[in-house]
Amino acid sequence: MAGLLADYTIIVRFGCSYDGKIYLCSANPLRHVLFRSGPVRRNVKAYKMKREIDFDILKHKIIDDGYVPGVSEALELTRRNNRESLWNLADELRRHYQGDYFDTCSIINARSGRCPEDCKWCAQSVHYKTDIDIYPLVDGTKAMQLAKYNASFNIRRFSFVTSGRSVTGGEIDRLAAYTSEILEATDMKVCASLGLVGREDMQKLYDSGVTRYHCNLESSPSFFRKLCTTHTVEQKIETLERAKSVGMSVCSGGIIGMGETMRDRIEMALALRRIGVDSIPVNVLNPIAGTPLEGSASMRPEEVMTSFAIIKVLNPGSVVRMAGGQSVIAAYKSRLLSCGVSGAILGDMLTTGGDAVRNDMKMIKAAGFGIVPPEE
Repeated sequence: MAGLLADYTIIVRFGCSYDGKIYLCSANPLRHVLFRSGPVRRNVKAYKMKREIDFDILKHKIIDDGYVPGVSEALELTRRNNRESLWNLADELRRHYQGDYFDTCSIINARSGRCPEDCKWCAQSVHYKTDIDIYPLVDGTKAMQLAKYNASFNIRRFSFVTSGRSVTGGEIDRLAAYTSEILEATDMKVCASLGLVGREDMQKLYDSGVTRYHCNLESSPSFFRKLCTTHTVEQKIETLERAKSVGMSVCSGGIIGMGETMRDRIEMALALRRIGVDSIPVNVLNPIAGTPLEGSASMRPEEVMTSFAIIKVLNPGSVVRMAGGQSVIAAYKSRLLSCGVSGAILGDMLTTGGDAVRNDMKMIKAAGFGIVPPEE
Protein backbone atom coordinates (compact mmCIF):
# COMPACT_ATOMS: atom_id res chain seq x y z
CA MET A 1 0.00 0.00 0.00
CA ALA A 2 2.80 2.43 0.92
CA GLY A 3 4.44 2.06 -2.48
CA LEU A 4 1.14 2.66 -4.26
CA LEU A 5 0.31 5.72 -2.15
CA ALA A 6 3.64 7.29 -3.02
CA ASP A 7 2.52 7.65 -6.62
CA TYR A 8 -0.62 9.65 -5.81
CA THR A 9 -1.81 12.86 -4.18
CA ILE A 10 -3.83 11.84 -1.11
CA ILE A 11 -6.84 13.70 0.24
CA VAL A 12 -8.43 12.33 3.41
CA ARG A 13 -11.98 13.24 4.45
CA PHE A 14 -12.61 12.46 8.11
CA GLY A 15 -16.10 11.60 9.36
CA CYS A 16 -17.56 9.31 11.96
CA SER A 17 -15.74 6.15 12.92
CA TYR A 18 -16.65 4.09 9.82
CA ASP A 19 -17.12 6.93 7.35
CA GLY A 20 -13.44 7.54 6.61
CA LYS A 21 -12.56 7.63 2.93
CA ILE A 22 -9.31 7.94 1.06
CA TYR A 23 -9.35 9.35 -2.45
CA LEU A 24 -6.30 8.76 -4.63
CA CYS A 25 -6.02 10.97 -7.71
CA SER A 26 -3.25 10.34 -10.22
CA ALA A 27 -1.73 13.13 -12.28
CA ASN A 28 -2.67 10.91 -15.23
CA PRO A 29 -6.28 11.83 -16.13
CA LEU A 30 -7.01 8.27 -17.19
CA ARG A 31 -6.32 6.91 -13.71
CA HIS A 32 -8.82 8.36 -11.28
CA VAL A 33 -8.78 5.77 -8.51
CA LEU A 34 -11.10 5.59 -5.51
CA PHE A 35 -10.18 3.54 -2.45
CA ARG A 36 -12.86 3.10 0.20
CA SER A 37 -11.47 2.05 3.57
CA GLY A 38 -12.75 1.01 6.94
CA PRO A 39 -12.11 3.20 9.99
CA VAL A 40 -9.36 5.76 9.55
CA ARG A 41 -6.53 4.15 11.44
CA ARG A 42 -2.76 4.11 11.23
CA ASN A 43 -2.78 0.91 9.20
CA VAL A 44 -5.48 1.50 6.57
CA LYS A 45 -6.57 -1.48 4.48
CA ALA A 46 -8.27 -0.64 1.18
CA TYR A 47 -10.81 -3.14 -0.06
CA LYS A 48 -12.46 -1.52 -3.05
CA MET A 49 -11.05 0.24 -6.10
CA LYS A 50 -12.95 1.98 -8.89
CA ARG A 51 -11.35 3.23 -12.08
CA GLU A 52 -12.91 6.21 -13.82
CA ILE A 53 -11.90 8.57 -16.63
CA ASP A 54 -12.36 12.31 -16.33
CA PHE A 55 -12.81 13.29 -19.97
CA ASP A 56 -12.81 17.01 -19.20
CA ILE A 57 -9.39 16.78 -17.53
CA LEU A 58 -8.16 14.66 -20.42
CA LYS A 59 -9.36 17.23 -22.97
CA HIS A 60 -7.47 20.03 -21.25
CA LYS A 61 -4.31 17.96 -20.91
CA ILE A 62 -4.43 17.20 -24.64
CA ILE A 63 -5.03 20.84 -25.58
CA ASP A 64 -2.86 22.56 -22.97
CA ASP A 65 -0.04 20.06 -22.48
CA GLY A 66 0.03 18.10 -25.72
CA TYR A 67 -0.76 14.94 -23.79
CA VAL A 68 -0.81 11.75 -25.87
CA PRO A 69 -2.49 8.65 -24.41
CA GLY A 70 -0.49 5.47 -24.84
CA VAL A 71 -1.85 2.27 -26.36
CA SER A 72 -3.28 0.82 -23.14
CA GLU A 73 -4.80 4.15 -22.14
CA ALA A 74 -6.33 4.63 -25.58
CA LEU A 75 -7.82 1.14 -25.40
CA GLU A 76 -9.43 2.08 -22.09
CA LEU A 77 -11.02 5.09 -23.77
CA THR A 78 -12.67 2.83 -26.35
CA ARG A 79 -14.35 0.53 -23.82
CA ARG A 80 -18.10 0.20 -24.24
CA ASN A 81 -19.02 2.24 -21.16
CA ASN A 82 -16.81 5.13 -22.34
CA ARG A 83 -17.87 5.34 -25.98
CA GLU A 84 -20.28 8.29 -25.90
CA SER A 85 -17.83 10.29 -23.80
CA LEU A 86 -15.08 9.43 -26.30
CA TRP A 87 -17.25 10.55 -29.24
CA ASN A 88 -17.96 13.84 -27.47
CA LEU A 89 -14.28 14.34 -26.65
CA ALA A 90 -13.31 13.82 -30.29
CA ASP A 91 -15.94 16.35 -31.38
CA GLU A 92 -14.75 18.91 -28.82
CA LEU A 93 -11.16 18.50 -30.02
CA ARG A 94 -12.32 18.94 -33.61
CA ARG A 95 -14.04 22.19 -32.66
CA HIS A 96 -10.92 23.44 -30.90
CA TYR A 97 -8.43 22.56 -33.64
CA GLN A 98 -10.44 22.82 -36.87
CA GLY A 99 -13.46 24.90 -35.88
CA ASP A 100 -16.68 24.36 -37.81
CA TYR A 101 -15.06 24.24 -41.25
CA PHE A 102 -15.15 21.08 -43.33
CA ASP A 103 -12.25 20.09 -45.59
CA THR A 104 -13.47 18.61 -48.88
CA CYS A 105 -11.49 16.73 -51.50
CA SER A 106 -12.14 14.65 -54.61
CA ILE A 107 -10.18 12.08 -56.58
CA ILE A 108 -9.77 10.76 -60.08
CA ASN A 109 -8.91 7.11 -60.64
CA ALA A 110 -6.21 8.15 -63.06
CA ARG A 111 -4.86 4.67 -63.83
CA SER A 112 -6.80 1.52 -63.06
CA GLY A 113 -5.98 -2.18 -62.62
CA ARG A 114 -2.96 -4.40 -63.35
CA CYS A 115 -1.34 -3.63 -60.01
CA PRO A 116 1.52 -6.06 -59.20
CA GLU A 117 1.08 -5.65 -55.43
CA ASP A 118 -0.87 -8.27 -53.47
CA CYS A 119 -2.86 -6.14 -51.02
CA LYS A 120 -5.69 -8.42 -49.91
CA TRP A 121 -8.40 -5.75 -49.91
CA CYS A 122 -7.71 -4.34 -53.36
CA ALA A 123 -9.74 -5.02 -56.48
CA GLN A 124 -6.98 -3.61 -58.69
CA SER A 125 -4.40 -6.30 -57.91
CA VAL A 126 -3.44 -8.71 -60.71
CA HIS A 127 -3.39 -11.46 -58.08
CA TYR A 128 -7.20 -11.51 -57.83
CA LYS A 129 -10.04 -11.91 -60.31
CA THR A 130 -12.32 -8.90 -59.92
CA ASP A 131 -14.74 -7.08 -62.15
CA ILE A 132 -13.17 -3.63 -62.57
CA ASP A 133 -12.28 -1.35 -65.43
CA ILE A 134 -8.66 -1.57 -66.58
CA TYR A 135 -7.06 1.35 -68.37
CA PRO A 136 -3.75 3.27 -68.62
CA LEU A 137 -3.16 6.82 -67.44
CA VAL A 138 -6.11 9.03 -68.37
CA ASP A 139 -5.67 11.90 -70.81
CA GLY A 140 -5.56 15.52 -69.76
CA THR A 141 -9.02 16.31 -71.14
CA LYS A 142 -10.74 13.78 -68.89
CA ALA A 143 -8.80 14.96 -65.86
CA MET A 144 -9.70 18.58 -66.57
CA GLN A 145 -13.39 17.79 -67.04
CA LEU A 146 -13.64 16.05 -63.69
CA ALA A 147 -11.61 18.74 -61.92
CA LYS A 148 -13.89 21.50 -63.23
CA TYR A 149 -16.99 19.51 -62.30
CA ASN A 150 -15.79 19.06 -58.73
CA ALA A 151 -14.68 22.70 -58.52
CA SER A 152 -18.24 23.75 -59.41
CA PHE A 153 -19.30 22.34 -56.01
CA ASN A 154 -16.59 24.33 -54.21
CA ILE A 155 -14.64 21.16 -53.41
CA ARG A 156 -11.27 22.20 -52.08
CA ARG A 157 -8.88 19.56 -53.44
CA PHE A 158 -8.45 17.32 -56.47
CA SER A 159 -6.17 14.29 -56.28
CA PHE A 160 -4.67 12.00 -58.89
CA VAL A 161 -4.78 8.37 -57.71
CA THR A 162 -3.13 5.59 -59.70
CA SER A 163 -2.94 1.82 -59.38
CA GLY A 164 0.44 0.14 -59.27
CA ARG A 165 3.54 0.23 -57.13
CA SER A 166 4.62 3.63 -58.43
CA VAL A 167 4.50 6.10 -61.31
CA THR A 168 7.70 7.09 -63.09
CA GLY A 169 9.17 8.67 -66.20
CA GLY A 170 6.83 10.05 -68.84
CA GLU A 171 3.72 9.49 -66.74
CA ILE A 172 5.09 11.73 -64.00
CA ASP A 173 5.72 14.41 -66.62
CA ARG A 174 2.15 14.06 -67.94
CA LEU A 175 0.66 14.32 -64.45
CA ALA A 176 2.81 17.37 -63.76
CA ALA A 177 1.45 18.98 -66.93
CA TYR A 178 -2.14 18.10 -65.95
CA THR A 179 -1.54 19.71 -62.56
CA SER A 180 -0.34 22.99 -64.06
CA GLU A 181 -3.38 23.10 -66.35
CA ILE A 182 -5.85 22.42 -63.54
CA LEU A 183 -4.32 25.10 -61.34
CA GLU A 184 -4.70 27.61 -64.16
CA ALA A 185 -8.33 26.67 -64.81
CA THR A 186 -9.65 26.25 -61.24
CA ASP A 187 -9.09 27.43 -57.66
CA MET A 188 -8.54 23.87 -56.41
CA LYS A 189 -5.44 22.54 -54.74
CA VAL A 190 -3.91 19.44 -56.38
CA CYS A 191 -2.82 16.31 -54.51
CA ALA A 192 -1.32 13.02 -55.66
CA SER A 193 -1.44 9.38 -54.58
CA LEU A 194 0.93 7.55 -56.92
CA GLY A 195 2.54 4.86 -54.80
CA LEU A 196 6.18 4.66 -53.75
CA VAL A 197 7.47 7.64 -55.75
CA GLY A 198 11.16 8.56 -55.59
CA ARG A 199 12.52 11.91 -54.53
CA GLU A 200 13.34 13.26 -58.00
CA ASP A 201 9.82 12.56 -59.26
CA MET A 202 8.36 13.91 -56.02
CA GLN A 203 10.23 17.14 -56.67
CA LYS A 204 8.80 17.32 -60.22
CA LEU A 205 5.29 16.96 -58.82
CA TYR A 206 5.87 19.65 -56.23
CA ASP A 207 7.37 22.03 -58.77
CA SER A 208 4.28 21.59 -60.98
CA GLY A 209 1.97 22.60 -58.12
CA VAL A 210 1.13 19.39 -56.22
CA THR A 211 0.97 20.50 -52.59
CA ARG A 212 -0.05 17.29 -50.78
CA TYR A 213 1.00 13.66 -51.16
CA HIS A 214 -1.04 10.68 -50.02
CA CYS A 215 0.16 7.22 -49.04
CA ASN A 216 -1.91 5.19 -46.57
CA LEU A 217 -0.29 3.11 -43.84
CA GLU A 218 -3.54 1.04 -44.05
CA SER A 219 -3.17 -0.56 -40.58
CA SER A 220 -0.67 -1.16 -37.81
CA PRO A 221 2.76 -2.27 -39.04
CA SER A 222 2.30 -5.72 -37.50
CA PHE A 223 -1.13 -6.33 -39.05
CA PHE A 224 -0.15 -4.88 -42.43
CA ARG A 225 2.31 -7.77 -42.88
CA LYS A 226 -0.68 -10.13 -42.88
CA LEU A 227 -2.37 -8.11 -45.63
CA CYS A 228 0.46 -7.44 -48.08
CA THR A 229 3.81 -9.10 -48.80
CA THR A 230 5.06 -7.01 -51.74
CA HIS A 231 5.86 -3.79 -49.87
CA THR A 232 6.11 -2.63 -46.25
CA VAL A 233 4.82 0.08 -43.97
CA GLU A 234 8.41 1.27 -43.66
CA GLN A 235 8.51 1.95 -47.42
CA LYS A 236 5.28 3.91 -47.12
CA ILE A 237 6.73 6.04 -44.31
CA GLU A 238 9.87 6.69 -46.37
CA THR A 239 7.64 7.89 -49.23
CA LEU A 240 5.78 10.28 -46.95
CA GLU A 241 9.08 11.60 -45.58
CA ARG A 242 10.29 12.24 -49.15
CA ALA A 243 7.13 14.22 -49.83
CA LYS A 244 7.70 16.30 -46.72
CA SER A 245 11.33 16.86 -47.66
CA VAL A 246 10.37 18.61 -50.93
CA GLY A 247 7.80 20.82 -49.20
CA MET A 248 4.50 18.92 -49.45
CA SER A 249 2.02 18.31 -46.68
CA VAL A 250 1.11 14.66 -46.25
CA CYS A 251 -2.08 12.63 -46.09
CA SER A 252 -2.14 9.09 -44.69
CA GLY A 253 -4.69 6.87 -43.01
CA GLY A 254 -5.99 3.38 -43.38
CA ILE A 255 -8.82 0.90 -43.74
CA ILE A 256 -10.86 -0.43 -40.85
CA GLY A 257 -12.83 -3.65 -40.93
CA MET A 258 -10.14 -5.93 -42.40
CA GLY A 259 -9.98 -8.19 -39.35
CA GLU A 260 -7.69 -5.92 -37.34
CA THR A 261 -8.24 -5.18 -33.65
CA MET A 262 -8.87 -1.86 -31.95
CA ARG A 263 -5.27 -2.04 -30.76
CA ASP A 264 -4.13 -2.19 -34.40
CA ARG A 265 -6.15 0.95 -35.17
CA ILE A 266 -4.63 2.72 -32.18
CA GLU A 267 -1.10 1.68 -33.15
CA MET A 268 -1.73 2.98 -36.67
CA ALA A 269 -3.05 6.28 -35.27
CA LEU A 270 0.02 6.72 -33.08
CA ALA A 271 2.30 5.96 -36.04
CA LEU A 272 0.50 8.64 -38.05
CA ARG A 273 1.05 11.10 -35.23
CA ARG A 274 4.78 10.36 -35.17
CA ILE A 275 4.96 11.04 -38.92
CA GLY A 276 3.07 14.30 -38.46
CA VAL A 277 0.37 13.83 -41.10
CA ASP A 278 -1.97 16.70 -41.91
CA SER A 279 -4.90 14.61 -43.12
CA ILE A 280 -6.10 11.15 -42.07
CA PRO A 281 -8.52 9.46 -44.50
CA VAL A 282 -10.33 6.56 -42.83
CA ASN A 283 -11.80 3.96 -45.16
CA VAL A 284 -14.40 1.42 -44.04
CA LEU A 285 -13.85 -1.84 -45.89
CA ASN A 286 -16.31 -2.50 -48.68
CA PRO A 287 -15.49 -6.16 -49.42
CA ILE A 288 -14.92 -6.75 -53.15
CA ALA A 289 -15.83 -10.08 -54.72
CA GLY A 290 -12.71 -11.92 -55.84
CA THR A 291 -10.40 -10.47 -53.19
CA PRO A 292 -9.28 -12.46 -50.13
CA LEU A 293 -11.36 -10.17 -47.90
CA GLU A 294 -14.61 -10.59 -49.84
CA GLY A 295 -16.27 -12.43 -46.94
CA SER A 296 -15.33 -9.93 -44.23
CA ALA A 297 -18.07 -9.18 -41.72
CA SER A 298 -19.55 -5.69 -41.52
CA MET A 299 -18.57 -3.50 -38.60
CA ARG A 300 -21.15 -2.30 -36.10
CA PRO A 301 -21.91 1.42 -36.31
CA GLU A 302 -20.68 2.00 -32.74
CA GLU A 303 -17.33 0.39 -33.54
CA VAL A 304 -16.90 2.53 -36.64
CA MET A 305 -17.74 5.69 -34.69
CA THR A 306 -15.38 4.72 -31.88
CA SER A 307 -12.57 4.01 -34.37
CA PHE A 308 -12.92 7.43 -36.00
CA ALA A 309 -13.08 9.09 -32.57
CA ILE A 310 -9.95 7.47 -31.09
CA ILE A 311 -7.98 8.27 -34.24
CA LYS A 312 -9.02 11.90 -33.76
CA VAL A 313 -8.14 11.96 -30.05
CA LEU A 314 -4.66 10.65 -30.85
CA ASN A 315 -4.25 13.14 -33.73
CA PRO A 316 -6.20 16.24 -32.63
CA GLY A 317 -4.40 18.62 -34.97
CA SER A 318 -5.03 16.52 -38.07
CA VAL A 319 -8.15 16.49 -40.23
CA VAL A 320 -9.85 13.11 -39.90
CA ARG A 321 -11.84 12.47 -43.07
CA MET A 322 -14.34 9.93 -44.34
CA ALA A 323 -12.90 8.20 -47.40
CA GLY A 324 -13.77 4.92 -49.12
CA GLY A 325 -16.64 2.71 -48.02
CA GLN A 326 -19.15 5.52 -47.56
CA SER A 327 -21.88 3.41 -49.16
CA VAL A 328 -21.31 0.82 -46.41
CA ILE A 329 -21.92 3.39 -43.65
CA ALA A 330 -24.61 5.41 -45.45
CA ALA A 331 -27.27 4.72 -42.81
CA TYR A 332 -25.25 6.39 -40.05
CA LYS A 333 -22.66 8.44 -41.92
CA SER A 334 -24.00 11.73 -40.58
CA ARG A 335 -23.31 10.56 -37.01
CA LEU A 336 -19.59 10.48 -37.75
CA LEU A 337 -19.70 14.26 -38.08
CA SER A 338 -20.03 14.37 -34.28
CA CYS A 339 -17.14 11.93 -33.71
CA GLY A 340 -14.22 14.15 -34.70
CA VAL A 341 -14.63 14.05 -38.49
CA SER A 342 -14.00 17.36 -40.30
CA GLY A 343 -13.25 16.23 -43.85
CA ALA A 344 -14.38 13.84 -46.56
CA ILE A 345 -13.67 12.61 -50.05
CA LEU A 346 -16.72 13.59 -52.08
CA GLY A 347 -17.97 12.10 -55.31
CA ASP A 348 -16.83 8.81 -56.83
CA MET A 349 -14.33 6.63 -55.01
CA LEU A 350 -11.91 4.32 -56.82
CA THR A 351 -13.66 1.07 -57.66
CA THR A 352 -16.86 1.54 -55.65
CA GLY A 353 -19.37 4.37 -55.98
CA GLY A 354 -19.55 7.23 -53.47
CA ASP A 355 -22.54 9.36 -52.55
CA ALA A 356 -23.63 12.13 -54.86
CA VAL A 357 -21.80 15.38 -54.16
CA ARG A 358 -25.01 17.36 -53.66
CA ASN A 359 -26.25 14.99 -50.96
CA ASP A 360 -22.89 15.09 -49.18
CA MET A 361 -22.87 18.88 -49.19
CA LYS A 362 -26.40 18.99 -47.74
CA MET A 363 -25.39 16.61 -44.96
CA ILE A 364 -22.28 18.63 -44.13
CA LYS A 365 -24.15 21.94 -43.97
CA ALA A 366 -27.01 20.42 -41.97
CA ALA A 367 -24.44 19.42 -39.33
CA GLY A 368 -23.44 23.07 -38.95
CA PHE A 369 -20.23 23.04 -40.96
CA GLY A 370 -19.01 25.59 -43.46
CA ILE A 371 -16.87 24.54 -46.42
CA VAL A 372 -13.20 25.49 -46.29
CA PRO A 373 -12.56 27.75 -49.30
CA PRO A 374 -9.82 26.56 -51.70
CA GLU A 375 -7.57 29.56 -51.07
CA GLU A 376 -7.06 28.73 -47.39
